[in-house]
Amino acid sequence: LIFITSLLLGSTITISSNHWVMAWTGLEINTLAVLPLISKSHHPRAVEAATKYFLVQAAASTLVLFSSMTNAWHTGQWDITHMTHPTSSLILTAAISMKLGLVPFHFWFPEVLQGSSLMTGLLLSTAMKFPPITLLYMTSQSLNPSLLTTMAILSAALGGWMGLNQTQTR
Repeated sequence: LIFITSLLLGSTITISSNHWVMAWTGLEINTLAVLPLISKSHHPRAVEAATKYFLVQAAASTLVLFSSMTNAWHTGQWDITHMTHPTSSLILTAAISMKLGLVPFHFWFPEVLQGSSLMTGLLLSTAMKFPPITLLYMTSQSLNPSLLTTMAILSAALGGWMGLNQTQTR
């Protein structure tokens, strides 16, 4: 119950924030709340999945914080909707792509799903995507639309193609 409440709290903080530090805090609360749910079964594969999830999410959160700091350095704005520096926008696109598991940052996601239970995999595939998608939506006017379109098309194509190769339900 505590972990589910923490997930709701982290998602709510990220979705409703206007300041980059609060959005980052919500993303970190989500990451730390889902780790015990992934490694709940104490199976070596579950611990490996939790470790991979933590490393990827920590790297992506670091990139989110770095892009917001770079933007604040150049523009003086910590507001989410004022991401105007091009380098910051590119770094933020990479960070959100890592958090969402988009191509080319998708290799961690199937391995984490294989090491987690079915309900945790469902949680990772749905509810854990809302905060990064919200950040993507809030910063969409300053992100490169051709890069986002390319990553979306490649994710859909590669996901469908790799899905044909899967032998496990998850």
